[in-house]
Amino acid sequence: QLQLVESGGGLVQPGGSLRLSCAASGVTLDYYAIGWFRQAPGKEREGVSCISSGGGTTDYADSVKGRFTISRDNAKNTVYLQMNSLKPEDTAVYYCAAIRIPHDLWSVAGLLTMASYDYWGQGTQVTVSS
Repeated sequence: QLQLVESGGGLVQPGGSLRLSCAASGVTLDYYAIGWFRQAPGKEREGVSCISSGGGTTDYADSVKGRFTISRDNAKNTVYLQMNSLKPEDTAVYYCAAIRIPHDLWSVAGLLTMASYDYWGQGTQVTVSS
């Protein structure tokens, strides 16, 4: 059974950076597409970024394009979300999620949607404030 654990959240000033990690255990992340989502207080959970099961394709929400970068290190069984130029509106609990897609290593179609995923982590809090 795949388990996901997020880490790297914290308090950062506007304009600062954080790198979130999503570490997998139980199975290897080979052939799993990974998504990052976030949920701010009083708001619905939204897709932030995703990476294909092969790692060659990524996608981002418009609100984070140019500021966030998703990457994966299958040797470490970990996916990262580098967040730069953080804004107060980035404050949220960040979650990673996984879905096994062995038949298509390149597609990210639909992967910014919660319903696409089978496995979820518990989340890590990111607070951007001065």
